[in-house]
Parts: sequence; C-alpha cells; structure tokens
Amino acid sequence: MKLFSRSLWPQLAVLLLVCSAAFSSYAQSVRVGAINVDRILRDSAPAKAAQTKLEQEFSRRDREITTQINQFTEAVQVFERESPTMAAAQRTARQRELAETERELQRKRRAFEEDLGARRAEETQSLIERVNRVIRQIAEAEKYDLIVQEAAYINPAIDITDKVLAALNAQR
Repeated sequence: MKLFSRSLWPQLAVLLLVCSAAFSSYAQSVRVGAINVDRILRDSAPAKAAQTKLEQEFSRRDREITTQINQFTEAVQVFERESPTMAAAQRTARQRELAETERELQRKRRAFEEDLGARRAEETQSLIERVNRVIRQIAEAEKYDLIVQEAAYINPAIDITDKVLAALNAQR
C-alpha cells in the first residue's frame, strides 16, 4: 500500500498543477459586471413614470380620505368642547357615532394602503422585468459572463448601472 501511495503523489501534484493553471486562465477571461438595482428603480425614467402614474391614480382617493379624517378630527374637538353640557344619553350616542366613524375611516385607510401597495408591487414587478431584459441585452452585446445585482461593494470599473439606466431611458 505504501508503494502505491508514494507513486501516486507525483501524478496527483501534476494533475493539481494543470487544473489550477486551467482555472486561473479561465478566471482571467471571465467578464463580470455589477449594477445597483436600487438606483435603477429610483432614478430611471420608467421608474419615475410609474411613480407619477401611481400618484395620479391614487391622489384623488387619498385626498378624500384625508378630508374625511380632518372632518372627523374637527367633530371630535367639537364633541370634547360640548360634551360637558350634553345630556348623558346624547353624549353616549355621540360617542358611539364617533367611534363608528373612526372605525370606518381606519377601514378606508387600510383598504387604500393595501390597494396602493398592490399597485406599487405590480408596477415594480413590471419595471424589474424591463430592467432584467435590458441587463440581458447588455450582457449579450458586451459579452459579460456574470452580472451581479446585489453586492456589499462594487468596484466602479465593473459598475454598469449607468449603461443600464441609459438603455432603459432610451426605450421609453
């Protein structure tokens, strides 16, 4: 057994040397790029257009709810001023009415926020699909082997965020 293992070491060393040389030459030819997705989702023209679209779509409803909340707040202040002079039955009925109004406003606000969140998620998903298509196009055209979207540090030499932004903005 010892004779076999001694004769195997030189061959194993040569094999490791050949493999490491092949890997290092391959690693030197790999082209890597990196992008800052947050910046793209914040600064690209399609992202800004999606934000504007959402604001237009939901601004009226938001104003209506805000107006109703302001009216409710005023009604509560009036109740607090007038409650000492009200009869007990009248005060209790008004408290119930205000509590019901508050619950309804909370329900409306929650529904609004859920609807806005769902639409924002739809728009973001659509934008991400467009971004991924642009990244693939750039990777194929410029022969990148790997493009990283999330990293703790990105060397400016491999950062292609500006290229992606320019391509996205040109598509409009």
